[in-house]
Formats: sequence, C-alpha cells, structure tokens
Amino acid sequence: MQEEGFWDDSKKAQEILQESRMLKDKIESYESLERKLEDLEVLIELSDMEEDLSSVSEIRAERRELESLLEELKIKTLLAGEYDKNDVILTIHAGAGGTEACDWAEMVLRMYKRWSERKGFSVEVIDFLPGDEIGVKSVTLEIKGEYAYGYLKSEKGVHRLVRISPFDSAGKRHTSFLSIEILPVITQQQDIEIRTEDMKIDTYRSGGAGGQHVNKTESAIRITHLPTGIVVQCQNQRSQHANKDSALKMLKSKLIDLKEREHKERIEDLSGDHSQIAWGSQIRSYVFQPYTLVKDHRTNKEIGNISAVMDGDLDSFIIEYLKEQIK
Repeated sequence: MQEEGFWDDSKKAQEILQESRMLKDKIESYESLERKLEDLEVLIELSDMEEDLSSVSEIRAERRELESLLEELKIKTLLAGEYDKNDVILTIHAGAGGTEACDWAEMVLRMYKRWSERKGFSVEVIDFLPGDEIGVKSVTLEIKGEYAYGYLKSEKGVHRLVRISPFDSAGKRHTSFLSIEILPVITQQQDIEIRTEDMKIDTYRSGGAGGQHVNKTESAIRITHLPTGIVVQCQNQRSQHANKDSALKMLKSKLIDLKEREHKERIEDLSGDHSQIAWGSQIRSYVFQPYTLVKDHRTNKEIGNISAVMDGDLDSFIIEYLKEQIK
C-alpha cells in the first residue's frame, strides 16, 4: 500500500484495502479473544480465593460469550478456499408446482435477505422473474460482505418444503421444491477474459415490476456462452449497459465454478451443454406440518424452531457443513 502508484488502479487498490481490513480483523479477533480468556481466568481465581459464589452466574455468562466468539473464529479459519472471501451471486429457481412452488421461492428469498441483514451484508436484486399469480419463479441476488461466498456455498442444492398448503381448500399437505445456485463474484485480480466470438448477446424488453422504463426499451440482456451452452440474463438494472455488466459478471462466475468442478486448467477447455439445472436429491427439508423441523440431510443437523430458520437463523447449518468438509 506504500508503493508509488498504488492508487493508479482504484478498483485493485480497493480490493487490497479490503484484504488488509480482513487480515487486521482476524488479528484483532484473536487478540480480543485472548484478553477475554485472561479476564475470565482472573475472575475465576478471585472468586475462588474469596469463596464468592455470587460471581458464578457472571462467570457462566462470560464463558458462554467466550465460547461463542471462539466458535465464530473457528468458522473463519475453515473459510480458506480461493473464493471464500468473495461476494456471492445467489439464484433461487422455483421447482414444478405453480403457485405453491413460487410461494416457497419467495419464502426462501426472504430467509436469505434476513440472514444477510443479520450478518450486516448488503443485498442487490440482479434479476427477478415473478410468479404468474404470486411469489417468485426465479430471482438472482448479489450479496456483498466479508466471506459471503464462503458461508453461502453450503446452501447450493435442492430445498424441500412440506406443509398444509394455504392455497388448497381441502387442507391437504403439499411438497414443494426449489434449487439454489451459488457462485463467487470474481474480483479484478481473479478476472478472466471471454472471447467475443464465444458469446451471443441478445436484448429484450424487461418484464414485471421495475419502474417506468420497463417494457418501453429493450434494456434486458441475455448472454449465451456458445462453447458451453451456459445462458445468463439480467433485466433488473436501470440501463442496458448496467444489465450487460451484471450478466457478464454472472457468466464469468459460472465459468469459474464450472472450471473448478471439472478440474480444467483453462476456461477455453470447457465445452458441452451446461444450461440445465441439476436437481438431484434435496440437501435440506423444511417441515411445517404435522410437526416443525428443519433437517440438513448432509450433516443430519436438525432444528425444531422453523420460524427462527425462516427468519434467517442459518448459521448452525452452515457451521456443521463447514466442519464436515474438513473431516
């Protein structure tokens, strides 16, 4: 940061500043934990020397706080992947089932927004396709925050809902599915080049809510990556240029993700049609009736308080997933 010309490339400089802040935060977290441990040890010794039982409740409270902070620091040490510290692109796709599935997708959209609020992360809607009657058919979010991708990579997969449908007059139980796609936002230092001849770019009119500009100009953008068949689109920004930038960002993230999964050395080595959603088995079930339970099928983590989970309390599932990855 002290080098001459550091600010010549402001975007790269900002990324380095962000990395510097992350490193400082880690050091400060560790030093704070160390101080709290020393203070707790002193409190225990004084209480023991004076045989002061009135301090027991305070000691227990301090210990619980210390354990919570230690667990939080442990989680960050698990986030050591190349893209873990990056922002994230999260896409929700409603499964088959019409109104029921679209309503489920809207519930999960709210869940991730609330989780992001708890973390102090910012959320921007990049693309939004509403349901025919209510809810959401698909929605793409860009969530910005420290280790956003590292935390949310555990959410990729199929999420299953079991409940008595509010849209069924007979009061029958329904099962709905949706798919979550998780991609890292590529930084300037990780950026890749995509050949112009490998992309087909189409414009079309935006649909759904979005202001007076919607349906008047062809501001929405769809980009097809010809070698792989990957398709991305964006219609929620205020201009065609902004939509194109967001769509290109998503395409780069998808190609990086595919490159990692297929263990390829170069983006140019990728080929084939990868545009289909891989549904497969669900990673998590949310049961509202006849009992309340959220169960992660990869780690067997269970929580009975489904209201808390739908209100964004996802960290226990995320922690268990991260722990499983290092076993």
